Amino acid sequence: MDITKGIDIQPKFVPPLDPGFKPASLINRRFRELAAKNGVPLRLSLERADGSISTFDTIAFAPGDPRFELNLPYAERIVKFLLWQRGGWKVTVGGPAAIGEYIKQCYQVGGTREFDSNFMGGVYEHPFTVVVTEADKVPAEKETSSPLGRHMDGCRIGFDLGGSDRKFAAVQDGKVLVADEIKWDPYHQPDPEYHRAGILDCIQQAAKHLPRIDAIGGSAAGVYVNNRVRVASLFRGVMNASKELFDAKVVEMFIEIGKELGVPLEVVNDGEVTALAGSMSLGENPVLGIAMGTSLAAGYVNKDGNITGWLNELAFTPIDYRPAVTPHDPIDYSVDGPIDEWSGDTGCGVQYFSQQGVNRLALQSGIRFDADMKLPDRLVRVQEMMAAGDPTAAKLYESIGIFLGYAMAHYADFYELSHTLILGRVTTGKGGDIIVSKATEVLNTEFEELSGRVKIATPDEKARRVGQSIAAASLPEIKK
Repeated sequence: MDITKGIDIQPKFVPPLDPGFKPASLINRRFRELAAKNGVPLRLSLERADGSISTFDTIAFAPGDPRFELNLPYAERIVKFLLWQRGGWKVTVGGPAAIGEYIKQCYQVGGTREFDSNFMGGVYEHPFTVVVTEADKVPAEKETSSPLGRHMDGCRIGFDLGGSDRKFAAVQDGKVLVADEIKWDPYHQPDPEYHRAGILDCIQQAAKHLPRIDAIGGSAAGVYVNNRVRVASLFRGVMNASKELFDAKVVEMFIEIGKELGVPLEVVNDGEVTALAGSMSLGENPVLGIAMGTSLAAGYVNKDGNITGWLNELAFTPIDYRPAVTPHDPIDYSVDGPIDEWSGDTGCGVQYFSQQGVNRLALQSGIRFDADMKLPDRLVRVQEMMAAGDPTAAKLYESIGIFLGYAMAHYADFYELSHTLILGRVTTGKGGDIIVSKATEVLNTEFEELSGRVKIATPDEKARRVGQSIAAASLPEIKK
């Protein structure tokens, strides 16, 4: 069901290389304006394995309203966003029963969101469940938060494992002695020893600059619980080859490396470390950290400087409400929404704020690459064009900035926002400045209520690339 056919919007900014972009922020805002005239409450809750509960309140067209059917795609996109932002194995839908039944249908076996229900069930080790009830019977909110990192004493090593490079830093009593990166290609490697060797190499390279090792902290894409790998795209090659091998060699890989080296080692999701890096560098909270690299990583530090128990996997949250289409060649982005290769969903953040997004826009603009050129090298080519003043490259970064401006307004519906720090390989060079400038212009023009309240910034050039590894070094506490 296509919500864009029932909710008309006229964006003031159109991405020059993706003119069909339908910002979720504008559609949701218009939906709520229309429904507010005689709408009814729609209340959602998501429960996680530790018993914590997130809630979200919105509105829906009342039963009998001729626009009632628009509730279904609206609620489906909201639930999808909440699942990947906050996480949960049980979703409770409080409101008109038809909405809850539609959500249940989407997330059942064979439904359009089966991938998402399977993923969440695996992460939280509970069968995924949708409960349909009345708005006033939805469980109450029960959030938790905890401090993260900020330990800078002693001799520390930090690493950040990305899809195209692995970064490391050596830090002694808060002073960064070295921070660098090494290319690698982990996604499709079926041998876990490839990953283990790369991680150990990061540690060894950093250790050369320290008199000793007191603690090691790391960040990587995926879900990690007590240093155990739960779900991680970084190790998808191993998982695809053999789940038994993944369970035997990957799940406790970081725990085993820490024991082998005899020092405290802590690893967390790279998005959380991105937010931590932002909080540490800005000295203010709350902070949403967004890393645009091989994929899109995000993390959140709340107003108290703590992390939540949320997933913050914004790579899989929808920001564009163009409907899904059957893949075809060539794709016409004036009408077609890009499809995520992993989940099969359309309009998700990874297709806009990552190397994949850069490649998509580059091909749409007419830039051509050798068929065997990998995405990191394609990004370098675009960055070289930008450095040389190429107008097509400038339009590419302008498009990303427009995406980001509208996405930030969408994120503001789900987060308490003040500062947003963007970093990662995509933001390197002059292009990063264009992204921030255009996103800020969109926010200030389209969303007056957010103007000046939500600030977007980038760190210095070095920190854009290796800032996460430096923040990761602060994760473990050294026991005295």
